[in-house]
Amino acid sequence: MKSIIRKLLTRREHKLGMKLSGEEQLKRQVTAVYGLLANLMGSDKLVMKAGKLDALHLMRSNRLEERVLALKKIVLEDPTLTNVPKPEDIPEELREIEDVLADLLARRTVQEALEKKMAERMEERQEEYLRELRMEILREETGPDNPFTLKKYAELEKLEQKKLSTSINEYLRPKELTAVVGQEKAIKALFAKIASPYPQHVILYGPPGVGKTTVARLILEAAKELPYTPFESDAQFVEVDGTTLRWDPRDVTNPLLGSVHDPIYQGAKRDLAEGAVAEPKLGLVTEAHGGILFIDEIGELDLMLQNKLLKVLEDKRVKFDSSYYDPSDPNVPKYIRKLFEEGAPADFILIGATTRDPSEINPALRSRCAEVFFEPLSHKDIQTIVISAAERLGAKLEPGVAELISEYTVEGRKATSILGDCYGVALQRWGSDGKMPESVTITRADLEDVIQTSRLVPYVTVKADGSAEVGKILGLGVNGFLGSVIEIEAVAFAAKTERKGTLRFNETAGSMAKDSVFNAASVARLLTGKEISDYDLHVNVVGGGKIDGPSAGLAVALALISAIENIPMRQDVAVTGEVSLQGKVKPVGGIQEKIYGAKQAQVKRVLVPLENEREVPKGLTDIEVIPVSCVQDALALVSTSKEALASVNLETNPSLWSPKHGAHRLTS
Repeated sequence: MKSIIRKLLTRREHKLGMKLSGEEQLKRQVTAVYGLLANLMGSDKLVMKAGKLDALHLMRSNRLEERVLALKKIVLEDPTLTNVPKPEDIPEELREIEDVLADLLARRTVQEALEKKMAERMEERQEEYLRELRMEILREETGPDNPFTLKKYAELEKLEQKKLSTSINEYLRPKELTAVVGQEKAIKALFAKIASPYPQHVILYGPPGVGKTTVARLILEAAKELPYTPFESDAQFVEVDGTTLRWDPRDVTNPLLGSVHDPIYQGAKRDLAEGAVAEPKLGLVTEAHGGILFIDEIGELDLMLQNKLLKVLEDKRVKFDSSYYDPSDPNVPKYIRKLFEEGAPADFILIGATTRDPSEINPALRSRCAEVFFEPLSHKDIQTIVISAAERLGAKLEPGVAELISEYTVEGRKATSILGDCYGVALQRWGSDGKMPESVTITRADLEDVIQTSRLVPYVTVKADGSAEVGKILGLGVNGFLGSVIEIEAVAFAAKTERKGTLRFNETAGSMAKDSVFNAASVARLLTGKEISDYDLHVNVVGGGKIDGPSAGLAVALALISAIENIPMRQDVAVTGEVSLQGKVKPVGGIQEKIYGAKQAQVKRVLVPLENEREVPKGLTDIEVIPVSCVQDALALVSTSKEALASVNLETNPSLWSPKHGAHRLTS
């Protein structure tokens, strides 16, 4: 900086074009310094500063020494300086003044640079602030959208305009309760529980595809029309699948009951996160407030989540909690404060549907809910559904198509799906020219094509007939809510060695089923009076598979007696019941399901334990149900003639053929 000042002073001298020396040069140098100060400070400020420092008269003096003293006072800003420098000290004084001026100029240069940067930065900040203000005003006037988001929105709207036809099951779903087939009793029971001034929580049991979800939805619509029900016109039917409902045990996410989005978690709103305010997220139970929450496959719902749901059912409210919630925080919005302090309303009616057995459902949940059972669909029900669906499709059915479809499924949903496939095959045939035909007829050939390509198998593989066979009887089993006919056969051979006969049964059978075989063998010995150990006996369940439970005891006992005594057995009669060692027929479960399975197999007569008589449905058609109390009763009813029983000991029941005895008929 000193060199710069000297260059400036030298440049001034060169401009004068004169060679100076001595006192004249010093005068010129002092004048140059004054000029530099005037440029640096400004002439007016220089005069004012000289006046304050009592150097104005010195600055205007004709003496060089006094002018140098004035310079020193001004540059050093020291009014106490009074010693006038000597002529020989003037060069040194000027150098000192130049040093101070160099510092001043350096500070001035740095200050100007900083001020320039500050001005630029302030201008940038101001422009940024103005841009934010403009954007905020635009958002307030036009919303959060911009050209990019609007383009995305337009693309979504364009996609919404493209729609394929609805699925066949959705299109053919019943739109009113009268269109639901085969569930008159279930509809009546559920309607009484829902369409009431005091509706109840309900669990629906039944096989898949019989209309549980559809009936529940339609009953809510019907209940909203009644003046005495609490359901308003905007009551919601919220449907969720229990198998896919997932939640976090820490309640970070819980779509069913609701959760709290703490500020540190993704998903919290920006304005709430910046203020460290936790925000509750409402769940499906609040969405269903005032309506129905339908949980399909409720038996698959997590057990802990079921327990949490029970608490909501009792309180009719969902409570929220978070360590981030501060009741004294003034930044907490009113609705969040209300949710934390009072909870969210959740006054709804729960309807759960399941294909599980009632014994597999949470007892605490069952105790709070009424129970309604949906019946499996019969052949006639499936045929009715198929015929009605064909009418809605505008298609005609060739004779025998509906009957054949009913052989391959017991689900209404599956039946309409098969019909939809047949409709597509028929369209290819009738509309081969590329035009939609005015009418479509679905033929057996179309159905057989679908059966072959879909690899469908008949649902009922065992069919009853009017023949009689030795050592073979039709038993009854239950799988879920569906009954089925089981073929049980037995053969008896004389043992090669006396008293060393064997008894063999399916290895895959359960322990209770094996015990039933041993009990049946004892009963066979009791009635025939023959040593079982004199025979090699083999009892087989046709088709194999794991069977368990005591209900096969009666069928096994009859098969063994038939094999040992060579008694023909009717093949249109099915039996079920546990057998005691005294030959008594004891009660078993699943009577209604077993009768359904017998009807599917075209069985004409079913023998059930006498103690299960009250469980037999009323109004049965096409089947005869006869309660029996002992093996002798059953044996007389399944054998083809009285003469065939001559070798069997009937002394324990001398009036077997009397209608006053335990065996009697239950018919429609």
